[in-house]
Amino acid sequence: MADDNKYYVLKKKAVPEVLLKVVEAKRLIETGKAMSVQEAADITGISRSSFYKYKDDIFPFHDDARGKTITFVLQMDDEPGLLSGVLKLIAEFNANILTIHQTIPVNSMATLTISIEVGPNTKDVSEMIDAIESKDGVHYIKILARE
Repeated sequence: MADDNKYYVLKKKAVPEVLLKVVEAKRLIETGKAMSVQEAADITGISRSSFYKYKDDIFPFHDDARGKTITFVLQMDDEPGLLSGVLKLIAEFNANILTIHQTIPVNSMATLTISIEVGPNTKDVSEMIDAIESKDGVHYIKILARE
């Protein structure tokens, strides 16, 4: 049963709807928009048993990311200014860049490994990842580690 404690990072589109509804129900309770589990379950359209079954196993990525180091790899075109644009995005989200390692570009493609520190003023990390991924010239970004 050692596998019960493994963690995975998934994109929202890969998460079953019931789990997303559990996250929403938890948010409703935390913000006071629902006064009970039953009310939150009714609003989100899940059963109380589903809420209790998954409530301790699903949470938004950014909820406990503060004070953490996140390392991700991205592949992008070897174009002047593209890396600068990615670093600017990271700065705009108030994340602290710890390390950057870029391989020598091959076939006009560069692979980078970037480690950032998520501080108390850092904006939503998942939005930052989405913003980087949507930049022209960035082919993919994957989270390697979160410490």
